[in-house]
This record gives sequence, structure tokens and C-alpha cells, in this order.
Amino acid sequence: MSETRVFLLPDLGEGLTEAELVSWHVAVGDTISVDQPIAEVETAKSTVEVPSPYAGIVAELHGQPGETLDVGKPLISVTPVSVGGPAADAAAPAPSPDDNAASSMSSGSDRPDATPGAASSASTVAEAAAETYREEEKAGSGNVLIGYGTPGGHGVARRTRARKASAASGSVSTLPLEDGAADGGPAEGADVDLSLLRTRVPGRLGAVISPLVRRMAREHGVDLGGIPGSGEGGLIMRRDVEAAISTPAVEERPAAAPRPVAEPAPVAAPTEPRSSEVQGVDARTGLAIAARTPVKGVRKVVATNMARSRSEIPEATVWVDVDATGLMELREWLKSGSDQVPGLLAFIARFVTAGLKKYPELNTRIETAEDGSQEIVSFDGVNLGIAAQTDRGLVVPSVRAAEKLTARELDAEIRRLTDVARQGKATPTELGSGTFTLNNYGVFGVDGSAAIINHPEVAILGVGRIIDKPWVVNGELAVRKVTELTLTFDHRVCDGGTAAGFLRFVADAIESPKALLADL
Repeated sequence: MSETRVFLLPDLGEGLTEAELVSWHVAVGDTISVDQPIAEVETAKSTVEVPSPYAGIVAELHGQPGETLDVGKPLISVTPVSVGGPAADAAAPAPSPDDNAASSMSSGSDRPDATPGAASSASTVAEAAAETYREEEKAGSGNVLIGYGTPGGHGVARRTRARKASAASGSVSTLPLEDGAADGGPAEGADVDLSLLRTRVPGRLGAVISPLVRRMAREHGVDLGGIPGSGEGGLIMRRDVEAAISTPAVEERPAAAPRPVAEPAPVAAPTEPRSSEVQGVDARTGLAIAARTPVKGVRKVVATNMARSRSEIPEATVWVDVDATGLMELREWLKSGSDQVPGLLAFIARFVTAGLKKYPELNTRIETAEDGSQEIVSFDGVNLGIAAQTDRGLVVPSVRAAEKLTARELDAEIRRLTDVARQGKATPTELGSGTFTLNNYGVFGVDGSAAIINHPEVAILGVGRIIDKPWVVNGELAVRKVTELTLTFDHRVCDGGTAAGFLRFVADAIESPKALLADL
């Protein structure tokens, strides 16, 4: 038997050192292929699927759903199948759509002991399966970065059950795995360790093939060890689990637990004190604590990032009221000739990239060396971050090379990024590569905000709501569409003159968009 390989949780993106395990896509005993998704994890930036760099049998899962795992720590242990070992892949029955176990053997040989020549057939199958395994290993490139699998990586997890052949008679005999497990044993000549079978088939789980059946049992708290399988060889089918779920649990409790323990334990009595003990009373206010919510995931990173920004960056804020009537009129004019008109934020994003080209100091980053020396890093291009509020918290996906895009292209990319961010599917690259942030907090119905800079960037521009306000135009009072722009910047990279110049540039572009767009 080959040595078990341990796959460590990979680097999930810049600055991410941990991830929360959301769910497993495989179980102990499943056979997996190279680059097959094995788990879904939630990082501080997105929810991603982790592919496996190894093919073989799942020996151990290092973590439970809801647990936070550190990058570089074990995620899953996989035992590669030795030559001859994968024979069970072809021999093991697989669940069919109608929940009946479908045999993968040719017609006329439903059972391995039904035909005297089954041993030679199993040997042929073993060789073919071993060759398939070797080809599968070659197919994967080993590239297991999140979201980037190799061409050969796909497939459904399946539970293997090896067969054992008798060398003396040439016939195949069966070897019980555990109490009530499905029939099966290692094929003759196969390097199969029974300790592996015990590892991957705890209790009576050997009688379960379908991952869906195992998952259903887990979700409903059904003990598979106590279910008699109705399928071939005692195979536990979906209908068996459904029957166990529908059976009242009260009927089994008196038989499972000693009567003296069950009688004096009323359910309602310990519930209230236990809840009070967990929540407790706040010593400072004297009020009962309603709940305790762990700071983790996106909220943890936001808290850490904002605290770091406040402690490290000597920030300053400038703001200006802007007459956006000209921009609103431009959009209305465009609507008359086209169905696809960029949103206001896309136009403002276009003005921001033009402003950063003129004032590149705001599109930089400060790096501190180990000796304490600092330097300002400038970029050849703008990755424009768009602050997006999601159910998981505030995230900032960025439009890469935004300075090269038109207003329509910016509009399409902004909509795509905000959509994937709200679904939790944005990649670490999309969420961690910004150089300047644009925040439209006007959608929340507020006029202004002294925003906190998205560390390690050096500036953030906020846009308030656009509302009707009295405004002086050509010496006369008029009602105009007015918004407020707020720029918070790192005073280490520039002075107030640069910040004010950039802010005024964007404000002028909003007030006279046709003049600026003609030059872009």
C-alpha cells in the first residue's frame, strides 16, 4: 500500500492565513481524482472550492464544517491506490438514479462468486483500473490554486470495495468488512491493507456507497450502523435512510438508554439554566447577554484592516458639493439613442481613472522595510476597487486596468464584480488587488462620510446621494441635482493641494461631463 499523502490547506490569496470550512464534498473512503473539488471553504474574501492535487482513497478529513483552519495545516489525507488496488472501482456497485444499486460488472456476473472464471476477470479489471489511475495522475498538472483546476480533474466521489480471489481454487470468495457491511474483499494480488478498510469504513458505513445517502444521514442525525440495508448485500439505500427519518426517535430511546437514566431527566428542566449559563449577565451594564457572535470571516478582516488603517495611516479628509445636473442630463440624452446606458457610478469611475492619471500620487502604496525605512510604490495602471455591501460584510472587488476601459465597459465590469461579490464567489485576486477605492454610499440614503482608507491603499473617494438642492446658476437661484464627494487620503504620500486638485478634477468632470469625455 502506498504511503498516505497529506494535502495542506493552500495559500488562498494575498494576506489570507485562514479559512472557515463550510462543507466537505467527499467522505472518508471515497475515491477521488486529481483536481476534484473536495471541500468548500469561506475565506475572509470569498467562498471557494478547494481541489485535490492527489488521486486515491480519502483516508482522513482534518476538520469539521464550521471550523477555522490555518493555511499550511492538514486539510485531507489521501492514500494512493497501488497497482491492482483499484480493482474494486470497477467491481463496486454504484447507485443508480432510481436508488437501486447498479452493478458495474458485465451481465451474467452480478456477483463475483457467480462465475468460476471471475478471478481472471477481476485480474484484468485490476490491471485496467491501475492503468486508469496512472493516467489520471499524469493528467493533473498539480495546479491547485483556488478556482484553477487542471483539465483532468473532475468526477464523482465513489466508495471502493475490493474483492478477494482464492489462489487455490481460482474462485472468488467474499470477505466481510465489518458487522453488516456489504460483501467484498481485496482481489488476489492486490496490495490492500485491511487496516485501511477499517479506517475508511468505520462501523457499518461500508454498506453505504452513495455520498448522498451519507449526507442525508448526517443532516438528519441518523445512525447508519443501526439501519438494515435493503439493497444487494445489505447495501443501505436512500429509501432506508428516509424510512429511519420518518420513524419516531422516541420509539428507540428506551431500548438504547438504561431506564434509570431516562426517567429522571426531563427535557425542559435543564434547558433554561443551561442557556442562562452560556449567555450570562454583563457585569458592566447588569443586562442579560442576548448573544455572542464570533468575529470571523469577512467581519474579522474588515475589523483588522480598519483598525490597521486608523493606527498606521495619518489620514485627512476633503469634500465638495457638486452640481451633477449636467451628468444626469447626459445620461438622459444617451437613453434616447441607446438601450444600454452606463450607470452614474461607471461615469464617475471613468472620471476617477482620468484624475488618477493626472494625480498619480493617490494611486500608490507605502511599503515599510524591516529596517524601518519606507518607500512609496507607484503603479503603471489603476485597479479600481468598488466597495460593495454583502450579506457577509463589506468587500472591495477591483476592476483591473480600469484606466483602459470605456464607461460602458466599466459599467459591465462593475455590475459583474458586485454580483459575484454578493454571491461570495469573487476570487482572491479580484478582492485583493485594488490600488484606489470608489465607495458609493449614496445608495444607503446618506449625503457624506469620512470613510476609512482600504489599507494598504492611500485614498478612497466617497459619493453621496444625488438630491434636489437650491443652487446658484449664472447669478440666479435654481433647483439642481447635487451630490457630495468626499476624499480621504494618506497625508504621507501627498499634501492637501494634490488631494484638492484631484477632487476638484472629478467634481468638474461631473459638472461638465461632455467637455471631459471629448478629451478621453
